[in-house]
Amino acid sequence: MSAATDTARWDFPAPFGARSLIVLIAALSLLWYSGQRVEVGRMLALTGQAALAQVGLSPRSPVQEGLGTVIGQLFPIQLSERRETSRIEGFDAAKLPFLSHLETVETPDEKMNPVTMRMESHPVRTTWLVEPLGYVGHVAVKMLETLEIALWGTVVAIAAGWPLAMLGARNMTPNPVIRAAARAVVGVLRAIPELISALFLVIAFGFGPIAGFLALGIYGAGFLGKFYAEDMENADPRPQEALTAMGVRRMIMWRFAILPQVLPQWIAYTLYILDRNVRMATVIGIVGAGGIGQELKGRYDMYEYAHVGTILIAILLVVLLLDHATARLRKACM
Repeated sequence: MSAATDTARWDFPAPFGARSLIVLIAALSLLWYSGQRVEVGRMLALTGQAALAQVGLSPRSPVQEGLGTVIGQLFPIQLSERRETSRIEGFDAAKLPFLSHLETVETPDEKMNPVTMRMESHPVRTTWLVEPLGYVGHVAVKMLETLEIALWGTVVAIAAGWPLAMLGARNMTPNPVIRAAARAVVGVLRAIPELISALFLVIAFGFGPIAGFLALGIYGAGFLGKFYAEDMENADPRPQEALTAMGVRRMIMWRFAILPQVLPQWIAYTLYILDRNVRMATVIGIVGAGGIGQELKGRYDMYEYAHVGTILIAILLVVLLLDHATARLRKACM
């Protein structure tokens, strides 16, 4: 009876020991010290003050005032566009764009009369081309350029990442020197943020989309090169050993023994890079690498927040549509 009782009684170890407690205290101490350096306390104080001001318990909050001022100027968003006809090259009043119309504005202009030596007011008529949805069309063109930058950044990432992965995978490249060199290149590419590489590429290639898709492609090549190689190394070795024993070439072995195993995961990685490139293409445009980001930076610098609101809504819609499209594509490929 006692033996059965001893067998039924189980002793579980403590879920957390002294070592776990020491690690937790060290981690919290590090976070506390780092939090002082990055002003986490000040952030919490300002956020709490803004929350109290929102419910009327605090008279003033600089966070609430700053955000409220900017957000209030984002709406109503800018849809139309007005351009002075005298500044439009090759303007033809008989061939107006769709839905557009001309508008003549008369403004007073003060000029000195050389006879009386007095300032006199003279009316000046200015003709404007008004396009009700002109700015929406302009933003659509910029968003299309952003998508093209993201697409070509993904193409560059695949074109450079796949060979680096083949050279860096242990089961594809037996030579340790070549394998180490390929992995070093992948590490360097992943260590350079797109915004930093875009700054230098803008200097080399000038303002525009070239710097944009190259910057995205450089980082994407490092990412895909690392994860493509890891997937190939983690593939089931038995089909590889069978084909190798038959004396087939390494690329044939890769095609029939490795690729069928890793292809679904490779598609998922590639779609992730495409999705990420669309988001990052809006950011690197701020440094002049083309796309909607360049337009956003220009409008923001000119305090044209209604235009900024239109751009932000366009970015949001494109990201949501892309998320839906990539989810369906990923499901179809799996």
